Amino acid sequence: MNFLKSSHFTFSKSQRNGIFLLILLIVILQWFYFYIDFFSEDIQINKTELAKFNNEIDSLRLVEIEESKPKTYPFNPNYITDYKGASLGMTNEEIDRLLAFRKQNNWINSVQQFQEVTKISDSLLQVISPYFKFPDWISNPTSKPVEKEAFNKKPKTFQQKQDLNKATAQELQKINGIGEVLSDRIVKFRNKFSGGFIDNIQLQDIYGLTPEVLEKINQEFIVKTPRLIKKIGLNKATINELVTIQHIDYNLAFSIVEQRQLREGFKSFDELKKVKDFPVNKIDIIKLYLSLD
Repeated sequence: MNFLKSSHFTFSKSQRNGIFLLILLIVILQWFYFYIDFFSEDIQINKTELAKFNNEIDSLRLVEIEESKPKTYPFNPNYITDYKGASLGMTNEEIDRLLAFRKQNNWINSVQQFQEVTKISDSLLQVISPYFKFPDWISNPTSKPVEKEAFNKKPKTFQQKQDLNKATAQELQKINGIGEVLSDRIVKFRNKFSGGFIDNIQLQDIYGLTPEVLEKINQEFIVKTPRLIKKIGLNKATINELVTIQHIDYNLAFSIVEQRQLREGFKSFDELKKVKDFPVNKIDIIKLYLSLD
């Protein structure tokens, strides 16, 4: 009993009144919290403004979708590559017919001839033919047939071509379709590598070079002094070694190693095309850095 009467449990009258008021205040606040609706006021929505806002959002979304669609620009059908043909919707057989026709040094001179050679359907021809752009000497026979003469000209030999690794921006500008911007871009890209290009195929990585312009460059320039590199053995390479190669990141390197284990080694570079997310259109560049060891 003496313990209960100690100073720790004894309050003065004013202290007891304070405690009582504090308890009463807590009870009152709890009552306000549970029984008073603080959100009873109705929120007024301007339905006209809301509809206008939603329409603007929908319009912006449609514009974004339209801009994200791949765009097709005018091109010369004589320079269609495997990748270009596939992106246009052509089958492998149709592309092969065109390439075989071109290998015989023949040239497509009309929409009708393109269909005769490739045997594409009328529906596909109707979609892609508006983008065909033939040389001026075809659409305007009175013009000077500069490109026609070039078509019939005998291709330059390896010795006759200029070294792409030593070409200046001014020399590159002699190619029809290459101005100051593209020539500077080629030189800067080449200089990123100590020693320059390994092969002409690396030009495909330069933004703005169309297949037509690439074809013209290859007719006049070739890599005669390629950059010396130590090729990486595809069947022995680690993930860290693979990621040093252009167009291969860690995810792709992991998938390559995983596929290699499943196959018990790659027998050819073409088997890389079966690897998940492999950039098939870049395989010729990737192969420059690899061996089948």
